[in-house]
Amino acid sequence: MAADGRLGWPGFALYDAIHVGAAAPEVPQALIQQLKPGRRLVIPVGVGVQNLQVVDKKMDGSVTVRNELAVPYIPLTSLKAQLNGY
Repeated sequence: MAADGRLGWPGFALYDAIHVGAAAPEVPQALIQQLKPGRRLVIPVGVGVQNLQVVDKKMDGSVTVRNELAVPYIPLTSLKAQLNGY
């Protein structure tokens, strides 16, 4: 399976939890939209220096974000970049 991870997988949303295994420059809004209220998203965020962020979506749809620790992940890229070897 090759796809643009920044877009999530909307066909099966809403999700109880989302873990992203590659770093995004910022938290993709598509992933927050695909998360059930009251649930959690964990994603490395940043370019160069990255932080593992925990994103909690509250029951009212509001979102809180906290940084847990510095991490080194590969970048989250488009499908085209993946198919072209980044």
